[in-house]
Amino acid sequence: MAEPTNTPMPTAPPTPRSGSPVPALPTTTTISTTTTSGQQSLTSSPTTTRRPQWPNPHSQAHSRATSLTVPMHSPGPRPVVLHIGDPVKYNPETYAEFSTLFDVVRPSAEERARPAFMAALREKRWGDFAAIFRPFWGTGGEMGLWDAELIALLPESVRVFASAGAGFDWADVKLLGEKGIIYCNSGLAAGEAVADFSVALIISTFRALPYCITSASKPGTFQAAHAQATALSHNLRGHVLGLVGFGNIGQQIARRCGAGFGMEITYYDVERKSGAVEAALHARYCDGLEALLRGADCVVLCAPSGAGRIINAESLRWFKPGARLVNVARGALVDEDALADALEQDRLSGVALDVHADEPAVSEKLLRFAGSKALLTCHNAGGTVETHVGFEELCMRNIMAVLSGREAISPVNLQWLK
Repeated sequence: MAEPTNTPMPTAPPTPRSGSPVPALPTTTTISTTTTSGQQSLTSSPTTTRRPQWPNPHSQAHSRATSLTVPMHSPGPRPVVLHIGDPVKYNPETYAEFSTLFDVVRPSAEERARPAFMAALREKRWGDFAAIFRPFWGTGGEMGLWDAELIALLPESVRVFASAGAGFDWADVKLLGEKGIIYCNSGLAAGEAVADFSVALIISTFRALPYCITSASKPGTFQAAHAQATALSHNLRGHVLGLVGFGNIGQQIARRCGAGFGMEITYYDVERKSGAVEAALHARYCDGLEALLRGADCVVLCAPSGAGRIINAESLRWFKPGARLVNVARGALVDEDALADALEQDRLSGVALDVHADEPAVSEKLLRFAGSKALLTCHNAGGTVETHVGFEELCMRNIMAVLSGREAISPVNLQWLK
């Protein structure tokens, strides 16, 4: 689930993270791969996968129903949904319901290039559409940043923008809200995958996995690593895990590492969670970033990019000697040059970074530590088949909910909604 190359910079301030864990997934079911044309197609995924269940869009009234409802069953034309990106692949049953309720218009790849896309909006080629639907990361981002220039061209009829992915640093969600458009991300769908991947990265920093893996591929270093890795390795039990951000993903990581590995859980968030959440996860709140960093043996970043460059030369001095850093959030949170300096000076024992400040480029200074102190991956944390099944489903459910006057399932900008 790599970030699109056309979304390099954050455009909105941080927003509170959901305090609830990802919805439970049902038992394994077979996924049909019927295309929208009715033909059967094969995918490269396993033949069975778990499909997430989201709240029924007809079950809860929207607090803004008077102003946001777009009648779906009244006489006359159906609401138009602008579908940007590839066709729906994993959820044909939901799409059948979706396309019954709405007229779905999908611009071609050529029409989605920024100049052509803006020209089409100016001439109202797709009419007064009510929603924007982007079910995949890999496509649908051809028009680049959703900034003031682009958002100004949207018709007043748009009520909801539902997109794949947890991050939204490529869209000015504040400006969308001020225009009356609810932006819904798909972080709920990615939470399980990101949390699982995070555990692997955490383990890598305690068990010197970059060194062990690299040494196994070089015949002359196998024996040396076999003998020397022990002195670099530690069990997770009893060590303090510090989570920066304690929303859906942070809580899932806490549950895995606390219950599964016996780690002590601490967290820092702009919004302290309820006593019930803290008690259930045996998590201790730190009243500032410095307090968390000074006490943690391993720090995991799972905060939105709008938090700013919180890991920098100053905050790196707050880390315990030999501590570890894992980043599954956004590369913009870290001063990579300062981090490389900390590794060079042996102030940190290891890092595991799935995200980078200038993707797809990776810091040359950090690359020097790949295979020794650094595990560097390619924005893979959320990239599973199950995540993409959930992206599609959740995007459609969000749109169906909002346009029927119900509450959005995963909105991120209600505080700016006008």
